[in-house]
Amino acid sequence: MIITKLIGGLGNQMFQYAIGRNLALRNKTELKFDLAELERDTLRHYELDIFNISARIASKSEIMLICKCSRGIISKILGILGNHYFWIKQKDQYFDTTLKWKKGHIYLDGYWQCENYFKDIREVIINDFTIKSDPDKKNRAMLEKIENSNSVCIHVRRGDYVYNKKTNKVHGVCSREYYNNAVKFIEKKVSDPEFFIFSDDSLWTKANLTLEHPTVYVDINNTKKGYEDLRLMSKCQHFIIANSSFSWWAAWLSNNADKIICAPRKWFNSIDEGDIVPKSWLRVDC
Repeated sequence: MIITKLIGGLGNQMFQYAIGRNLALRNKTELKFDLAELERDTLRHYELDIFNISARIASKSEIMLICKCSRGIISKILGILGNHYFWIKQKDQYFDTTLKWKKGHIYLDGYWQCENYFKDIREVIINDFTIKSDPDKKNRAMLEKIENSNSVCIHVRRGDYVYNKKTNKVHGVCSREYYNNAVKFIEKKVSDPEFFIFSDDSLWTKANLTLEHPTVYVDINNTKKGYEDLRLMSKCQHFIIANSSFSWWAAWLSNNADKIICAPRKWFNSIDEGDIVPKSWLRVDC
């Protein structure tokens, strides 16, 4: 059994699912979720139910079993008998190469924001992260515009990155200069680009991102339907992402073999970003 602790918003939960899914496949066992942290969180909630994922909710007894059996003499005795139990807490943002070799019952506690934990099962993850419901009329029309143009997704993450002092200290926000620099790079590489701007702060984007190309400010979905924005974003041809796991996933899920992905050179303000941004993505000054 693999149990992964879910924390954070949709993008973070997707990372936690993806590593758990890969380990479950390697161990030929099932994946389960620990939702305790989300149940205590007043701002976040479980969001993966909109996808065609393969996982169930873990019981308290299942979580406690791994907790107890992964410690001290009990763990050693069970290991000798061939029953291995691991409670693994993420140390930093760098890829932990030892995880892929873990065999047994595993509890995962961390964000696991690195494609190396699951890129070898890319098609499985893409299939799992298909949305159960069909898009409504407005989203179908927007999807058609995106798929029939040299679409470039721009994601601007503000919200709690701006107003929450603790979050702002860790993450910071991408500046207008970052987006302008990324747009200039795209202009050199993509003919007749059409920009689709997604944000949780449409007033800021309309006031600060005025481009010399066809531009659509996508504001047809509210916060409860963020997954619809994710679907639209992932269908774009190219990407200018924020320092956000949400737009990270939109870019990663795109099946355009020639996609250009621009990411901010500075992902965090106060901690080491580790291996969050894939080496093939272009880093742009902020």
